[in-house]
Order: sequence, then structure tokens, then C-alpha cells
Amino acid sequence: MDCEKQNLGGAMMGKVTRLSWSPLILLITLIVLLSFQITTRTIYPIRLMSGLSEPGVSGDVGSCVGFLRAFPRREVVMSIEDFGGVGDGKTSNTDTFRKAIRYMQRFGDRGGSQLNIPKGRWLTGSINLTSNFTLFLEEGAVILGSQDPKEWPIVEPLPSYGRGRERLGGRHISLIHGNGLTNVVITGQNGTIDGQGKMWWELWWNRTLKHTRGHLVELMNSHNILISNLTFRNSPFWTIHPVYCSNVVVKDMTILAPLNAPNTDGIDPDSSTNVCIEDCYIESGDDLVAVKSGWDQYGIKMAHPSSNIVVKRVSGTTPTCSGVGIGSEMSGGIFNVTIEDLHVWDSAAGVRIKTDIGRGGYIANITISNITMERVKIPIRFSRGSNDHPDEGWDPNAMPIVKGVSISNVVSLNSTKAPVLQGIKDAPFDGICMKNVTLIGLASSALWHCEFVSGFAKEVFPMPCPQLQNNVNTSWCSHS
Repeated sequence: MDCEKQNLGGAMMGKVTRLSWSPLILLITLIVLLSFQITTRTIYPIRLMSGLSEPGVSGDVGSCVGFLRAFPRREVVMSIEDFGGVGDGKTSNTDTFRKAIRYMQRFGDRGGSQLNIPKGRWLTGSINLTSNFTLFLEEGAVILGSQDPKEWPIVEPLPSYGRGRERLGGRHISLIHGNGLTNVVITGQNGTIDGQGKMWWELWWNRTLKHTRGHLVELMNSHNILISNLTFRNSPFWTIHPVYCSNVVVKDMTILAPLNAPNTDGIDPDSSTNVCIEDCYIESGDDLVAVKSGWDQYGIKMAHPSSNIVVKRVSGTTPTCSGVGIGSEMSGGIFNVTIEDLHVWDSAAGVRIKTDIGRGGYIANITISNITMERVKIPIRFSRGSNDHPDEGWDPNAMPIVKGVSISNVVSLNSTKAPVLQGIKDAPFDGICMKNVTLIGLASSALWHCEFVSGFAKEVFPMPCPQLQNNVNTSWCSHS
């Protein structure tokens, strides 16, 4: 998906055949050289921008068309090398990146700017982006996360979490970070951002972690964001985390982490609206995609839901978690989520809805269709009871509401267990609709396990649990 550079010189020089025209040849040569230099410095992801239009204009709700407004043309394009960057994989470029972005920030009201990262290995600590800005990684470019924890400073916890997700108090900032931004693009010619997360995983494994690990990319309170056509590797914690954001597109991404790397979720939209995730391949030590919206009393108080989320054509594997998870942090509410064309293999679960007593909030209007699974332990799972709370202030009377979940056109090969659907005694999950679900290769002794759920099933094999054989008022399911 490289941007093709046009060599204007060959066509022009081919017409020059008389040696007596040396002044003209010199002039044309100079123009050609200047044109080539400008071309190599102004790489722009035109292909990736096509089809992205004003929100609400277009037709197919299952695609990313209409999620983004058009980005202004970047009038200023520079390379990290212009600021003294050294791509040897050893020299720290933290100050260089920060200097470059401070300089380019001044062009925000003139269409914005683009920082090109050429081929090389560019070691850096945390980078704060700016509005109207494109970070463009050329082919062969690798941004490496610093191995010095001090270059991942401690920042305030998210208000919808009340503390760091893993440890009390603050949390390490992400490698690529931004707050309150508009019109940001992170893209390239399949360059790589590598968080070098092993150091952080070992702190977790050794129980010596003092503050919650940083994400690879976290954008907060931001709008009109595109992340595309790159490879992200070895995030210390969750890989892509848009939180309190709107109009976000993540597409054509490869996200990789060792399958035992703890909590290395792929893409986690959190208290965000109008998010489209499309055409991504993910291998991780946690959920490939997880939709979230805050944690217990802090999420309830903030009441910032995740809504209008589309996940389409995502594939990958995770031995410990699910292809797509909803929750368990869902206290601000999650609604209007569409998951289509998911392909998951060698994983703990295919699709999973997670919540608990004390979460409060709600999960509603979830549509899941066209799912293919191979060797997934539990293909469909609703779970409760993780007993995972931020502090003693959680409310045991805050019950989550789960209602209106449609799952259709599912094929699972060689799962070891039938679906497990566990609602909550005082807050049963209602309005579960399953149609055309086929589980092949289950042992005859493998039975559905359902508690505190109700709904309807049609063309489901093997026979679902009695709680899904309710034939009363099924019109909502036939039209879902």
C-alpha cells in the first residue's frame, strides 16, 4: 500500500536529445531534482482518505464511510531528520520528537502539518500529538518505545476509572498520546510502532509494577481520528485506546503481541461514540477488540457511554480471551454496537459479554453476525462475577442491565464447550436472540449452560438451553 512516486524526470529528459541545449538541460535537471525532493518529502495517504466523508451522509452502516470528515491538506510536511532525529535504534529521539511536534503545532490553523518518519529505527519516549496533524511512517520505519520508565511519565487516572486500571493512583502515559485533539491521522506505508513491552510485562509478572502500564496509543477527548495501514507491536498494555472520543476510524491495521503478553488488548474503544474498526488482523494476549465505558461508581458518575460502534472484518487469535468482548468495564453504558464478519481461531472465546454486580450501567442493542470460529473453547459467552472493583466505594446494589443482544449466522468448528450464558440473579439478561447458529464438533455431552437469561433461538444446533426457547413475543427477534 505504498504511495507511488512519479518520476517526472524520465519523461522530460527523454525529449531532450540535443547536446547543444545544455543550459536548458541544466534548468530542466534542476527542476526535476527539486520536484523529486518535494515528492519524497510530501508522502500523503491519499488512498486511505478516499471514501471518508461527512458523518451521516452515506448509506452502508456496516462500513467506515461517513465516520470521518475530510481532513485538511497538510500544507507543511517535514521529516524527523529535519529536527536532528537519528534512526539507529539506540539514540534517544524523545526530545527530537517533542521539538518537532512543538514546531509543527504552529501550522494547525493553516491546514496542519505532517511529520514523516523515514526508514530506520527511531527510539523515543512518550510523544504528545497536536491537532490537524499527520504522523506518517514510511516503509521500513520503526518507532521504538523507550526502555526507560521515566520516559513514560505518570499522568492522572481517567475520571471514569478513578485510579489506574492495575494499580492505585496515576498511570504511565501512552507512547503515542493526545488529549483534546481534532483531525489527527496516524498512518503510513505499513511502518511499525513497537512498544517493546517485555520490560513492562515482566514488571507485571514479577509483581513489581508500581503504576498502571501505558498503552501504545491513547487519544482522549479527541475528534475525527484515523489510524490506518500500520503494524503495532508489543504494547505494554492495551494497544489502541480511544477514550472520550468521537468519530474514530481504525482500519487496515496489524496488531501483534506474544500470546502470553498480559492485557495486550488490540483495540479498546472506551466511552467513545461513532467508532469504526475495519479490516484488522490481531494476535494478542487479551481481547482482540473490547468495548468499554468506565469502571463501577466512577463510570456510573461520569455516565459517558460507548455508542455507535462498528467492528467489521476483524480476524485473529487470543488464547486467553475473546475475539470481541463487551465490558467488563461498562458502567457508563454501551449501546448500538454492530459486529460483522469476525474470524477467530485457537481462542478462549469468540464473542463475550462481561459484567458484574456493582457495574451498574447497561449493554443494549448489540448485533453480532457472520462469525466464523475454529478451535475456540467457548464460542459464545456471557459472564459475571469477576469480583473486580476499583476500591471499597463500589455499590453492591448497582446492577447492570443487559437487553437486546442479537447473534446470527455463526459457524464454530471444534469448540470444546457449548455456549455459556450467565446472567445475574437480580438482573437477568433479557432479549437474547440467536438465529442460524451452528456448532460443529462438540461432544454429545457438551450442553448449553444458561442462568438468568431469556430470549429466543431459531435454527440453532445443537439445541439451545430452555431459556432461549421462549416463543412468546418473538417479533423483535425475527426483525433483528
